[in-house]
Amino acid sequence: MELNKGIPNKNYNIFHMKKSIKTLFFAIFTIALLSAQNPAPTPEVYEVARVEKPIKPDANWDKESWEKVQPVTLTYYMGDIPNFKPEAQAKMAYDNEYIYVIFRVKDRYVKCVTDRINGPVYRDSAVEFFFSPDAAKPLHYFNYETNCGGTPLMQYHVYNDGKRESKRMVEEDIVQIEISTSLPTIVDPEIAEDITWTVEYRIPIALLQKHSAVTTPAKGVEWRGNFYKIAEINSNPHYITWSKIDQPRPNFHVPENFGRILFQ
Repeated sequence: MELNKGIPNKNYNIFHMKKSIKTLFFAIFTIALLSAQNPAPTPEVYEVARVEKPIKPDANWDKESWEKVQPVTLTYYMGDIPNFKPEAQAKMAYDNEYIYVIFRVKDRYVKCVTDRINGPVYRDSAVEFFFSPDAAKPLHYFNYETNCGGTPLMQYHVYNDGKRESKRMVEEDIVQIEISTSLPTIVDPEIAEDITWTVEYRIPIALLQKHSAVTTPAKGVEWRGNFYKIAEINSNPHYITWSKIDQPRPNFHVPENFGRILFQ
């Protein structure tokens, strides 16, 4: 007579329960160990100066308006390291009406062929500023990209249910951003020799408020953002960031890795 037929074996169940617990513990330990060995990048911090007088964009890095403003330096490469490493820096300031940004790049192999607003300026020798102006929603962000000839592209991105939704801004909005550059609109063929170029612009805060909630810049306010240098169509392609991005392939659209922008 098989008295235990259909009744689970108690010792068997206990054995497999212990085995499952050990497996789960090992998995948790492995994840923790990998996280400790590859921690998320620590975001960079930039203290943004307030200016008392408006800054008129003229692509002059050395003018008095910027003299006391500390720059950030872009040092992190994504993807393959280029043979020649450009030296890229940016400065940022603000007042009640504008966000001011200027880039200076000590470069070679400079090329620029896009002259259409919202065209693929990121393929040219270009600089980019990505920023989240709503402190309550740091994953919602703008990207303002300009090639060395001053042609811009601008988009706004929001995350809904974990998916990014992107909207390219219309030309009549983008042209409200005053911009000045030290190079002509088109640079082709590329300039292989050493050259320093600058891009300077000011973004109206009112323009941002048209598309997003904005935590008004003031002492103690924090935004998130990142500064980038890029080139794809020249003979020295590269992707450089200010705040490090934890991605296996070049990708600037990672708001989780934006740096901290602290208004003073």
